[in-house]
Amino acid sequence: MSEESEQLSLCKYIKLQYKDAIFNSDHSGIRVSPGLANKIKSLHSVNGIPDLNIDEARGGFFGLKIELKATGKSPYKKDGSLKKDDHLETQAELLKKLSKKGYLAKFCTGFDEAKELVDFYMNLPETKQETFLENHIS
Repeated sequence: MSEESEQLSLCKYIKLQYKDAIFNSDHSGIRVSPGLANKIKSLHSVNGIPDLNIDEARGGFFGLKIELKATGKSPYKKDGSLKKDDHLETQAELLKKLSKKGYLAKFCTGFDEAKELVDFYMNLPETKQETFLENHIS
């Protein structure tokens, strides 16, 4: 299955399973003409924006960010280190920055792994603003 079809399947799953969830999916996994690809790229602040962004605060996080790779195309070597690739390194760095900003941000390989992470995340307790304010402002 291609990254595009897995991304489409994941979005369909979220719509069915989590009807009220607010999310968007980036176009990067979808094959488009070079001209349209450049237009889409110009709409991003930086390269490496994750493929899926769920704007639901859960478990103390502000949202979930997933960089989806097709089944069998893991970004990691067998030893767990990131494969040597400029694009993957850019994506990994942005996932790290997003994590530091309070998001759960991860690579997922394939629909099944991404679905598992979405289910885990969406079943965390909802983060309430009042709780956050009480815990962080004295």
